[in-house]
Amino acid sequence: MAATNFRDYYALLGVNKNASADDVKKAYRRLARKYHPDLNPGDKTAEAKFKEITEANEVLSDPDKRSQYDRFGQYWKQSEQPRSNTRPTNPTPGTNPPGDFNTVDFGQYNNFDDFVNELLGRFNNSSNPNPTGAKTTATKNGADNFSANPNTSGTGNLGGDREATISLSLTEAYKGVQKSFNLGTETIKVRIPGGAKAGSRIRVRGKGNVNTYNKQRGDLYLTVELQSHPFFRLDGEQLICEVPVTPDEAVLGAQIEIPTPDGMVTVNVPAGVQSGQSLRLRGKGWANPRGERGDQLAKIVITTPKSITPAERELYEQIRTARTFNPRNHFTQVAL
Repeated sequence: MAATNFRDYYALLGVNKNASADDVKKAYRRLARKYHPDLNPGDKTAEAKFKEITEANEVLSDPDKRSQYDRFGQYWKQSEQPRSNTRPTNPTPGTNPPGDFNTVDFGQYNNFDDFVNELLGRFNNSSNPNPTGAKTTATKNGADNFSANPNTSGTGNLGGDREATISLSLTEAYKGVQKSFNLGTETIKVRIPGGAKAGSRIRVRGKGNVNTYNKQRGDLYLTVELQSHPFFRLDGEQLICEVPVTPDEAVLGAQIEIPTPDGMVTVNVPAGVQSGQSLRLRGKGWANPRGERGDQLAKIVITTPKSITPAERELYEQIRTARTFNPRNHFTQVAL
């Protein structure tokens, strides 16, 4: 694929580079329903958009193609081409004519920037431990001490910028936290503001690698990853949780207490609530960096006791005898 025709497949599907295969599939299905030609007859724009997202899905849903795309960007297709039989297995740096991409053995490089660096003869500059500005990961050395590993491969650039991922607990992401990073030659402290979400990027100016071209230091970009929480789950700016209620609470209604980021709150469970319904706690969700709060959704799960007393059993049997409601009445109408 020529550089002038390069498409950002992640942007086309509206997902980030850390998106799972399931996220890619869901994004494609959502957009396919929107732009499918059958649903937009005569709309050339929708037809072109459908072709673009289909192309993006074909690449990102294929692990091998996605890996090549992530490594080589706009030149990922060239990296799949058969290698020239006349080219030395271990070529001397700089021996390929500039722009002669069809004879390049891309398989020997971690990413396309490594190839460019070879052409520019910049591999031997020992002042920069990570000349490509490659993506790095933050590994935890202590309670709040992280080390950015410069040897992790990933999509980089020709400057001195460095990327790292940082794993935060939901509490740290919600309230904000200060972390220490060991960058090899120095330790820096980074303040993560409250309201960070998965995929959030924090820019730390002047803490990247040295750009071997202009000798200026790039920036450090931290991408947030969120750890799972035993009770809360984040969806956008809404906090999702599951709340168990007893059968009698579901039938008769009740007042129960539910945990929120601000502490316990009392909530009215309406009589006749169904398992799977959600109660909305307005303003109790995620606090973004602007201080605005989303909602908390409490999903009702009707939970039956595993053991009951003789008195409880007697009462349940009385209810069963007197009960008029049959939730399976419609089964007589079901057929395959």
